[in-house]
Amino acid sequence: MKNFTDSFARFIRGKSVKLLGTIALCVAIVAVFMFRIGAYANNINNALASGLIRFHVVANSDSPEDQQLKQKVRDAVIEFMRDKLADAENVAESMDIINNNIPVIIELAKNTVNKYGYNYQINASTGVYPFPTKRYGDITLPAGYYQALRVVIGNGEGENWWCVLFPPLCFVDAAHGKIPDSVKEQLKDTLTEEEFKIIDTAESEDEIPVRVKFKIVEFFQESKIKVTGFLNRILE
Repeated sequence: MKNFTDSFARFIRGKSVKLLGTIALCVAIVAVFMFRIGAYANNINNALASGLIRFHVVANSDSPEDQQLKQKVRDAVIEFMRDKLADAENVAESMDIINNNIPVIIELAKNTVNKYGYNYQINASTGVYPFPTKRYGDITLPAGYYQALRVVIGNGEGENWWCVLFPPLCFVDAAHGKIPDSVKEQLKDTLTEEEFKIIDTAESEDEIPVRVKFKIVEFFQESKIKVTGFLNRILE
């Protein structure tokens, strides 16, 4: 009986070791897979972030009046930047123009706020900021961190508004229809073929592999933004 018990115990230990080994191998495979697709998502986001300059306006609050004021400030800044960026040929040149005009942008926004009877402070800066997934005509940009001009009105506790300064999606009617070919050509000049295809055909029913890649980037970047926001709130 003792021999049987010992043999059975060794058998169980052997099975347990094999099972643990199998579990460890599966965990390692999943970890490597997640690391690789996470790295892919980061690479795509970094490429998009370096090829675009976005525009972010934050309202003082969500009241109807503050939301309308946000739109007035948005329109004033876009109209000003339209002429300034008209001849810009790349991201670096566009960013230099924006940075050189930050004081003017602040003054313009303040004058707009005052014009409509408010006295909110205005903060404007360039940097890297989180953005949600956003569709512009037939171009869809996945969530992620992008370099941008950010204008904050007053307390900055209201709904945001986003567009793209370079290539100039702010200056075309991107809410409906297709983005002009000239703007797409600028995107193609700064992105690889795969990167451009991901944002150009993200909504296409015929491009399942591209849609999967887009969802991978979207999922990982949204998760990254949420985790970062959670940690920031804890550390405040």
